[in-house]
Amino acid sequence: MAQVTFLPPNSLMRPARIACSLAALALIGCGERSGDTANNQAGGTMIFGVAGSEPTPLFPPLTADIVSRIVIDQVYDRLAEIGSDMNTIGDKGFQPRLARSWTWSPDSLSITFSLDPRAKWHDGQPVRAQDVKYSVALNKDPKTGTQVTASIANVDSVSVRDSLTAVAWFHRRTPEQFYDLVYQVPILPEHVTKGIAPDKLGSSDVIRRPIGSGRFRFARWEPGMRIELLADTANYRGRPKLDRFVISFAADGGAAITQLLSGQSDFYDNVPADVLPRVDSSDRVRPLKYPGLGYAYMGMNFRDPKRAPAPHPIFGDRRIRLAMSMAMDRRGMLRNVFDTLGTLGSGPFARSVADTTLTLPPFDRARAAALLDSAGWVAGADGTRAKNGRPLAFTLVVPTSSRPRMRYAVLIQEQLKAIGARVEIESMDISAFIERTMGGNFDAAMMTTNPDPSPAGIKQNWATEGIGKGLQNQVSYSNPRFDALVDSATKSFDVTKARQYYHRAYQTLADDAPAVWLYDVLTVGGLHKRIHPEGLRADGWWPNLADWWIPANERIDRDRIGLRPAQP
Repeated sequence: MAQVTFLPPNSLMRPARIACSLAALALIGCGERSGDTANNQAGGTMIFGVAGSEPTPLFPPLTADIVSRIVIDQVYDRLAEIGSDMNTIGDKGFQPRLARSWTWSPDSLSITFSLDPRAKWHDGQPVRAQDVKYSVALNKDPKTGTQVTASIANVDSVSVRDSLTAVAWFHRRTPEQFYDLVYQVPILPEHVTKGIAPDKLGSSDVIRRPIGSGRFRFARWEPGMRIELLADTANYRGRPKLDRFVISFAADGGAAITQLLSGQSDFYDNVPADVLPRVDSSDRVRPLKYPGLGYAYMGMNFRDPKRAPAPHPIFGDRRIRLAMSMAMDRRGMLRNVFDTLGTLGSGPFARSVADTTLTLPPFDRARAAALLDSAGWVAGADGTRAKNGRPLAFTLVVPTSSRPRMRYAVLIQEQLKAIGARVEIESMDISAFIERTMGGNFDAAMMTTNPDPSPAGIKQNWATEGIGKGLQNQVSYSNPRFDALVDSATKSFDVTKARQYYHRAYQTLADDAPAVWLYDVLTVGGLHKRIHPEGLRADGWWPNLADWWIPANERIDRDRIGLRPAQP
């Protein structure tokens, strides 16, 4: 058990509001437990099918997509792991990982972490306190270009008391200071990357062969084909129950579904609504509903991609952004794409943690047209509006890997035509999409995000400090009032006041209309019936992947898909 000294009595404790929400299908619930220990022995290979091309670097500070995050969370460990209830206040529910215990200072401005002496890197070197110091410093260095720099701004530094004792120092006492450090910073081996300048890490070949301390270790990355992880059989926390985890790349969502239903893969985590009946009737695969925090939206760039940081010639005007939102029948589009399985977007968060009192722009095309008129965009003979000779036309980028977003893009194109806006859809593979959006090189984009479990995670996507190449505020939204309200919420130990601050921040964001909130990401996958999942969490189905298992009598030979034998 961790040695903990709780924050003072006024610590803000946010009740867990995330639970498994199972629909009409015969879906597996959160944290399914095995009942047959004889069958729950280590062994077997699980293949995870992915639609799209290569992920971003497999290096925690530079991770920018879900596939990379999945790999990172298997290969690297944190000091402590968040609990299944997703509590982010204090350290309640956090489980020891690299740190086997920790203690708070009386003023809560430092936390002393005692490392597990058994922990080793996958190259055999021991994990040491200096690694913790290096990891925090690297993530705080702006030259690294990591997305979490703002999230750990309250962490001043880490000092080394001895080889197994690291002391984290904070600028101020806050409700989430423990979470900010341990959730945001997987620990890295200093000896692997110390000699590489932070601004050169992204182009270094070293980060394509990650070395961590997690229960899986990296085996190989075959570009365009697969990434393979193997069980770390001597891991200090125990070997995984799977021998091998493989990520197999398919050309698109349709190909990934075909691989799943034909038995070439074991799991696909994003089954479209119209494919679910095929999964439900399959003799191989069953639907897996898992909790999630992801949401989808059409983001409108505040900056001109051709002349940044100049305002966008269309979306720099709040009236235009409001008009775009009011012109869309969000409920109608939801039914068109998801039938009865969809969840309407409720703002910059999933409905499971939504502020239900938030007021979003209504569906009202007459008001949308009036707003465009007031902004000087006049309809021409062909119905397209223009202002000073410039047509009301923009490009909407969308990844081909997402069938729902592709379908939404077409519906948006049709609906905005009704108010005189011309939308050109530009589809591309996921790698190109990430490069375009992370670089701010777009007018509007069909985006999804899977935010952190803390409400403070909204800063990464929408606060001014999240603006910049490689950061997550890709539309470059900036409002000092929003920033100040979120900052006040994160510092408050009074639960009522914190919620009030967050509500006012959310409403400020909604009134500015930087995006059209479309839907919550549908978290239904297709899973081979022989795979038994464990410990599904709201921030991802994969954090407890090392505990997923396959009964011994149901393991199959994977050599037929070209996998090389696993090495011990």
